[in-house]
Amino acid sequence: MIGWYVHHQGRGHLHRARAITAHLDEDVTVLSTLPREDWAADWLELPRDDVEGRTDASPGGRLHYAPVDNLGHTERLAAIASWVTRVRPRLVVVDVSVEVTVLVRTLGIPVVVMAMPGDRDDAPHELGHDLARAIVAPWPGELYQPGYLRRRADKVTYAGGISRHAGRPLPAPPTATASPATTAATAPRHDGPRRVLLLGGAGGSRLGPADLDAARAATPGWQWTVAGPLGEWHADVLPLLVSTDVAVIAAGQNSVADVAVAGCRAVVVAEDRPFDEQRATAGVLAQHGLAVVREAWPTDWAAVLDEAMALDPAWERWRADGAAARAAQAIQAAADGVVAR
Repeated sequence: MIGWYVHHQGRGHLHRARAITAHLDEDVTVLSTLPREDWAADWLELPRDDVEGRTDASPGGRLHYAPVDNLGHTERLAAIASWVTRVRPRLVVVDVSVEVTVLVRTLGIPVVVMAMPGDRDDAPHELGHDLARAIVAPWPGELYQPGYLRRRADKVTYAGGISRHAGRPLPAPPTATASPATTAATAPRHDGPRRVLLLGGAGGSRLGPADLDAARAATPGWQWTVAGPLGEWHADVLPLLVSTDVAVIAAGQNSVADVAVAGCRAVVVAEDRPFDEQRATAGVLAQHGLAVVREAWPTDWAAVLDEAMALDPAWERWRADGAAARAAQAIQAAADGVVAR
């Protein structure tokens, strides 16, 4: 049995767990605040720890979140400890929490930590990564190796971008008729007006309806589709990605991996996240010519979309194909007492 702690922020951690566990050879119990889903062999729904006070939440700067006046926090860690005592898992994957990593490893269970981009040189992250038997980074090491992982290269697997859509047959977009002035890089994916897809996530955004209205007004030659908080939720975004000319996304790991699977052009606007994780990813995408990157929501959307249409992104470099299987192989090896890279 392998345990898998899934952080409740957004849905990226959950989608990543589902993609990877499909390639594991043993049962998985998910430990999470999120509601139970039927793809896991078992599910331990944890008490919430974000509804009470946060007195002394980061004691001495050695932990990220350990408040002294939060019963939910106490019950949450107690539930994890009780499950570990009862089940004795071979390994627990933590995605992500330094506190859960410390707890589980202190209880004598090996831990695999899912890495996150950005500046992770603070004391709590140093502790969590030192305690991990192995670390899995869901992006290509050929393009990005942050310093905190280079210092631990002996136990890091760079799996590539992990998408729940990898390996699926791509839906065929409508055939486009190219004009004589069209090049391979600027060709649309379909007949009719050029299409842009705004793909939002559940992790929170500073984007509001007025921003979207202004973008639409600035791009009369484009047809906007919105999937996410400002539009309609879609359980399956792959058909939308395949049929759009440009996807507008934040720099979350799952969104980037989904775009890589679809192979579409993208505009990436990094959201504010702890440790500059999205800005780090966006910087890598810009450096390697995989996307048009902006630090804030643009006002010159017509020019931005034209710039994106001129891209011919080599998304195979994000290594989404086979990434979940590579991550599973590293986790299975760690459960067997071997660090595989």
